Amino acid sequence: MADTGRDPAPADARGLVLVVEDEPAIADVERRYLAAAGFGVQVQSTGAAALAAVRRDRPVAVVLDIGLPDVDGLAVCQQLRAAGDWTPVLFVTARDEDVDRILGLELGGDDYLVKPFHPRELVARVRAVLRRGGPAGATRGAVLAAGRVRADPDEHRAWVDDAEVVLTATEFELLVHLMRHPRRVFDRQGLLSAVWGHAAVAGARTVDVHIAALRGKLGDASPIRTVRGVGYSVEP
Repeated sequence: MADTGRDPAPADARGLVLVVEDEPAIADVERRYLAAAGFGVQVQSTGAAALAAVRRDRPVAVVLDIGLPDVDGLAVCQQLRAAGDWTPVLFVTARDEDVDRILGLELGGDDYLVKPFHPRELVARVRAVLRRGGPAGATRGAVLAAGRVRADPDEHRAWVDDAEVVLTATEFELLVHLMRHPRRVFDRQGLLSAVWGHAAVAGARTVDVHIAALRGKLGDASPIRTVRGVGYSVEP
């Protein structure tokens, strides 16, 4: 499928969404629903074209099919993250195995949607990802601190001591939510509702994967505590 380019976007467009999908019928449905929701839309059908489009056009989010003809969508996300690009990525795939979902999140994906799905759910997921990390939807408030970790919700930045730590939109929102409620223990379902805003496809495991990623990036400064059999909390 050739590059369809960018749809004409209304004056109140919410930014460009890059759809990476090699099945024309599916790509067209995703394009139409996202455009109707106020987004500019560009469609690409290969991983190579997607990587070039992200660098060139700076989309606000990427809807990324995993089963692409030239390179696995997981590898596309991995290349973006390795290059320091943290554009929100929502994986779309026919694969319904936990290992694929978990791997996608571990590689830096922000959400995961399994085919078949209603196009309105796709739009809702994109909006939710942007609320978690986009400039228009960033959580407002003073700089938060927990031990050696600081987070600025307005600027969407986090630090360990004086070293900045790069987090995905979802990782950042999860950290901020926990830091806003020091010592409060949240179960996994509560975190899913507060951060993801819907019943995430990977369930409780989604939370565990993102917590593990956060701890890995924060290192021994991580203030996140596991309460066995219950959930997670942050020590101030």
